[in-house]
Amino acid sequence: MPAITVRVNGVEATKEVDPRTLLSTFIREQMHLTGTHVGCDTSQCGACVVSVNGATVKSCAVFAWQMDGAEIKTIESLADGDTLHPMQEAFRNHHGLQCGFCTPGMVMTAVDMAEKNPDLSEDDIRHGLEGNICRCTGYQNIVDAVKAGAKAMRG
Repeated sequence: MPAITVRVNGVEATKEVDPRTLLSTFIREQMHLTGTHVGCDTSQCGACVVSVNGATVKSCAVFAWQMDGAEIKTIESLADGDTLHPMQEAFRNHHGLQCGFCTPGMVMTAVDMAEKNPDLSEDDIRHGLEGNICRCTGYQNIVDAVKAGAKAMRG
């Protein structure tokens, strides 16, 4: 089996990977980071979104071997100990989650959107979240949370 070297949440790791291993499986099973959820295995739901070299990626749609040399950030990278990232805090304060299954992917996507455009409109948010499905909410609280999180991120 080939080995890859990646930096996940600031920690460098070299691991052997089966060529068929998806990034989502690698993160959960070899890196033991279970915040990245797998909802569909078809890249439709967005629960598995992570950041790879600064861009959001649906981790169930790429192979782990493709990540050799990459910088990967998962939901676990956002909080600083017990202090939540501003976007995580906004999701909590604005009730932007219910069961929480889609939340890691939503938050990772929202952080990426806010970093690229700190003054997101409601239309920007709704368009940016199109690849993330929540089966519990009507999305309005998620949109409100992203707007508040983006505002908090810009200070």
